[in-house]
Order: sequence, then structure tokens, then C-alpha cells
Amino acid sequence: MDMTTIEAVVRTEDPAEWRDGDAWLAGGTVLFSYGSLAFGKEPLRRLLDLGAAGWPAVTVTETGIELAATCTVAELYALPSSDVLGEREAAWPALSLVRPCCESFVASFKVWNMSTVGGNLCTSLPAGPMISLCAALDGEAAVLGPGGARRTVPVADFVTGDGKNCLGPGELLRSIHLPASALAARVAFRRLSLSNLGRSGVLLIGRLDADGTLVLTVTAATKRPVQLRFGAPHGAATSAGALVEALDAAIPAELYHNDIHGLPAWRKDMTYRLAEEIRAELEAPAGIPPVRVSGDFWPPPQTLPQHTSPLHITRRTASSQASSQQEGA
Repeated sequence: MDMTTIEAVVRTEDPAEWRDGDAWLAGGTVLFSYGSLAFGKEPLRRLLDLGAAGWPAVTVTETGIELAATCTVAELYALPSSDVLGEREAAWPALSLVRPCCESFVASFKVWNMSTVGGNLCTSLPAGPMISLCAALDGEAAVLGPGGARRTVPVADFVTGDGKNCLGPGELLRSIHLPASALAARVAFRRLSLSNLGRSGVLLIGRLDADGTLVLTVTAATKRPVQLRFGAPHGAATSAGALVEALDAAIPAELYHNDIHGLPAWRKDMTYRLAEEIRAELEAPAGIPPVRVSGDFWPPPQTLPQHTSPLHITRRTASSQASSQQEGA
């Protein structure tokens, strides 16, 4: 934690407060480890602390789930077993992705209870599991900017490269909305790393929508998320050959990530392997177990770890949600 250039910490969630030399502070697990000289040519001078924003971690509505940028990993992990979901837990099978993605942090209890969903997206590392989860479920990121500006960006487009995203100066990630249509889909998850419980080298998520569309999201293996869709509008089954051709076309060689956690050639080979496993699993009738499951964290654990935090959840009707959005909540 080398933050010797910081002159002030300001408690605010207002982008109008931002100026050159500022950084938004949520959980701080990456910000404090990188230091104040790691974010550009000029050192950081102030931290804009979101800790007092008071945003509900999770908001459940008829239209889906909204995750606050300040929602911690521990709070998100607690969601699938929370009473607030009611009958929606059974109606939204894609909630089974939450815990495997959280487990993919392979983090200590300190990180588990401090790292945030928004921080993971904004750090924009290829292995960010919240990027994987939110992109795979067609998440929409709400971005606030100076002067009252507000825009939405698909999470699949939010991350643009290794450590890069679409945020401009002063912009703030406020929340991520996961639509009910994606949450209602059948899903499959695959993850591989070079070491036992190491950082994700390849992380793929598949989704079979109600209209028969197969959605495949590739992360960790690539510098940014890559999403492919098959089968619509007629819902025809996707062949193994069609899957290979689509991967060939969508992911050029230079897009595969290269670091100590996996060479591009290995990441590519494993992407094709896991993609075929997912295709076969989701093309099979519901309830038929997959023939092969490579990697870890699937199926997800059924019990909560002792270090999970109480979940701050609100329930809103569609009308109250629209009202809060008009107020900039």
C-alpha cells in the first residue's frame, strides 16, 4: 500500500466532484495494492470514497437483478440462498452461476468481504470473474458522468482490453442490471487454470435462452469478453463444426491473452475444448448430466462459507424502480 501522494479522501458519489488526479475508491483491494503512481503519468492526489454512498447491494425486481457497483463478493455470494428471491430462485436457474464465479476469485476472506463487483469490472483484468458473470448474463452497466450525464453500456462491451475499459475521465460505474430473460435461461460453466485453484486461464459460460438461442461468452482466455450467439431465430441445434467456425471467426490469434497464467496457444486450445463441452451440455435435454466437466467450481457448492456477509437487498416494483432511476439512484 504505497499511497504517499494522496492529499485528501472525499466521501462522495457525485461525478461532479471529480478532478484530475482523482480515483474512485470502492473496496480498494486493487487500488491500494497498485499504489498512487500506477494509474497514469501523474500521481493520484485524492480518493473519492464510495463507502458512504449507501447503495443497496442487490435490488430484485420483476425485470431482473440490479447489482450496485459497491456490492461485495460476499454479498453477491449470499444472493442465491436469500429469502428475498422467493419463487424467483426456481424461475431463474442462471443464479447457479453466481457462486462458481465468486469462487473463481480464489480469494482470502479479507478480499471476499472487501472486493466489489464494480471494482472488478473497472479493473478490467481478463480473469475478472464478475466480468464473466455479468457479460454472460447480458448485463447492462449504468455509468454516471459529470454534469448529470448517464449512459448504459453492455458489460460485454464495457471491457475493451487487458486493464482497459470504456470509462472516460470522471465517469463512475453505478450499477449492473441483469435481465430476467437471461436469468431464466439454462446455463453451463467451465473454468481452467494452470495450477490448483490458480487464477483463471480460461473461463467460459454458456446460456440457452427460451427461444433456443445458444449464447457463449469467452473470458479469461481473451483480453476482453467475446460473446457468440447461435440458433436464433429458428432455434436449430448448433453443430460442433459450426461452433469451431464461429470461434475461428470471432477470436483472432492476437486477442488471446498471454501472461504467466497461460500461453495463448494453451488458452485457445482450452477455449475450444470447454466451448464444445458447454455446447454438448446445453444441447442435451434438461436434466441430463454432462458427459465431461473440465475444471473446477461446477456444479456450485450448496452451502455458504463462514466468511460471507449479510446481504443488503431491496425489493422494488417496476414502478418504484422507474422512479428511482429518474432520481438518479
